[in-house]
Amino acid sequence: MNVSNRNLLSLCRLVPAVGLALSLAGCVMVGPDYTRPPEPTGEHWMDSGDAAMSHEHADYSAWWRLFSDETLNSLVETAYRQNPSLQAAGARVLEAEARRGIAIGTLYPQLQEAAGAYSYSTVSTNRANQRSLADSSFPDWSVGLDAAWELDFWGRFRRGIESADAELLASVASYDDALVSLVAEVALNYISLRTLEERLTVAQSNVEIQQSSYDIVSEKYRGGAVTKLDAEQAASLLEDTRALIPGLEANIRQTQNTLCLLLGIPPQDLHDILGGPRPIPSAPPQVAVGIPADLLRRRPDIRRVERTLAAQSALIGVAKSDLFPRLSLVGTISVAAKDFDNLFKGDSVEAFGGPSFRWAILNYGRIANNVRVQDAEYQALVSDYENTVLNAQTEVESSIAAFLGARQQVDFLVRSVEAARNAVMLADLQYREGAVDYTRVINTQQFLLTEQDKLVSTKGAVALDLTTLYRALGGGWELRAGKDFVPPETAKQMRERVDWGDRLSSEEQQDKPAAAASGTESDRGWWRWRWWWPQW
Repeated sequence: MNVSNRNLLSLCRLVPAVGLALSLAGCVMVGPDYTRPPEPTGEHWMDSGDAAMSHEHADYSAWWRLFSDETLNSLVETAYRQNPSLQAAGARVLEAEARRGIAIGTLYPQLQEAAGAYSYSTVSTNRANQRSLADSSFPDWSVGLDAAWELDFWGRFRRGIESADAELLASVASYDDALVSLVAEVALNYISLRTLEERLTVAQSNVEIQQSSYDIVSEKYRGGAVTKLDAEQAASLLEDTRALIPGLEANIRQTQNTLCLLLGIPPQDLHDILGGPRPIPSAPPQVAVGIPADLLRRRPDIRRVERTLAAQSALIGVAKSDLFPRLSLVGTISVAAKDFDNLFKGDSVEAFGGPSFRWAILNYGRIANNVRVQDAEYQALVSDYENTVLNAQTEVESSIAAFLGARQQVDFLVRSVEAARNAVMLADLQYREGAVDYTRVINTQQFLLTEQDKLVSTKGAVALDLTTLYRALGGGWELRAGKDFVPPETAKQMRERVDWGDRLSSEEQQDKPAAAASGTESDRGWWRWRWWWPQW
């Protein structure tokens, strides 16, 4: 290799180092630096004075266990492992991770191409003679590397990474939101199922009571002691109560089918999983609700919208960078020779390198309007964020009111049912003694059925409203802490299709994602630099 070629190669080796130094030092980042907007939160909940409400911080990571129902606990765990919608949300987290890797790759030379060619040319004999060519046929070998590196002077690529980073956290929050909804839906359907089972038991017990009364009336009618009217009234009430049973059984089947869907299994009889009828899960005597500001950290939907807002803020900077010139380093190094034996000798080296720039100076109108588009989208997301915070507080307030109201109703209905039961006994006794007609018996039996069914439904409403409250408070997403975003079988299938490196391993998906989801800047920093270096 001659001296000039050695100097040229040294220069080519120096270009990337110079580019890296220029890219990492002295570069500005256009566009706004994101700050979270103020949140419209209250200081306390409206029912803060109620003894059933505690404002201390509580652990909602496994709120369903407060019902002390092992069947419910098992259903939640099964749904977490098998629910297809949750698995789809987990796969989208991995998609966001990969997209962030693409964004990080823009910091490196954007064009890196190796090329090689072989050609065999033949020149006509006349042309060869005219040009004094020694040979009319000759081969040509070449191998080279082309590179182009747009330097990130204005922070275009770094803002893109910021946006991808925020989108990644938004996808984690979407997964958490799906998990919160899944756990709540499992609990709601399970409580509804137990409520329906108890309502069915009430209907069946009233059928027995009314059947006994019908037998008595029928015997009296056959003996001529009463008219046919009493017998027909007794039969009407009995059949009307019996008609409730098929509807309740159908509702039980439908609720079980919904549970099967949540569990990720085909519709089937869940007797082996649920066992026989059991009492409605009971609420604890006191519920910890904290303060409204806790929702900002705990509710995944708020975190998702806030991270989407941060991603959009970075896109304003990406749009603004188009107003400035794009500076690049370009270069080519190759070897070319007529004979393959001489291809890699020093005299075969060819090289080119130097800076370049592009500036869309005549497109400023379109670029400026694109900046305005991104800013308007950001402002719309600010309003969406505020609305999400307000909606979260509304959901909590409504759930608290419903829970407290249902709990008070239960106390009154317990006394009403006890009085109705005594009234049935007295009316039946007086009818046998001839002190009252059968209308009084019918009325008391109808009222007993209504009040017993209302009591059972209201007990179920207490548990349902408490479940809705826990969902509104944002509890349950912590269930994924220390676990993968996709189950092992899904990860195995993905590895068989594509090389995912270590991004599907348990070690990469454990503590840090859970910490990052809390929304603190220090936690987000782990995600920001997690895949700074490219992985192949």
